[in-house]
Amino acid sequence: MSPIPPFPDFRALGDATPFAAQIRTVVPHNGLFDDFTENDLRLLGPFMTVFVAPPRGVIIREGDPGDFMLFLIDGLVDVTKSDRWGNVRRIAVVRGGQALGEMSMIDGEARFASCTAIEETTFSYLSRPSLQALITEEPRLAAKILMKLVFMLSQRLRQTSSKLVNIIEK
Repeated sequence: MSPIPPFPDFRALGDATPFAAQIRTVVPHNGLFDDFTENDLRLLGPFMTVFVAPPRGVIIREGDPGDFMLFLIDGLVDVTKSDRWGNVRRIAVVRGGQALGEMSMIDGEARFASCTAIEETTFSYLSRPSLQALITEEPRLAAKILMKLVFMLSQRLRQTSSKLVNIIEK
């Protein structure tokens, strides 16, 4: 269902259906799938493709166009952003259970940051076209995902706004 993913050098493991139980075990670390049942994840599986990135494999490159998001099943990923002088700064290290790239999947804008595997990392890939197919074929599940994405992005905006207020007040 997904278009050709941008990971030609990564090992593809097929659709995410066989990973439903494993995904369910890591979802407590993330709000995106935290209230999804294993059956929900099995229904979602055919709309996602699972890949394995080797250590130092660049999964997302800052500035690239993006119409997909990822859900980390296993591994560690370094999230970095270039500052205005071109220095690369670490924003975060994320692990299994976290989502990446959801902003670009939603708005179609260029990638905000780069994501590079620190160790072998298994992730599922959900493209915008696959999400659109999910909306048509499994609307209840799609609505659940979209509501979770809206909530996650809203929480991030609140956190960022609070940090900005703290900086301004100093």
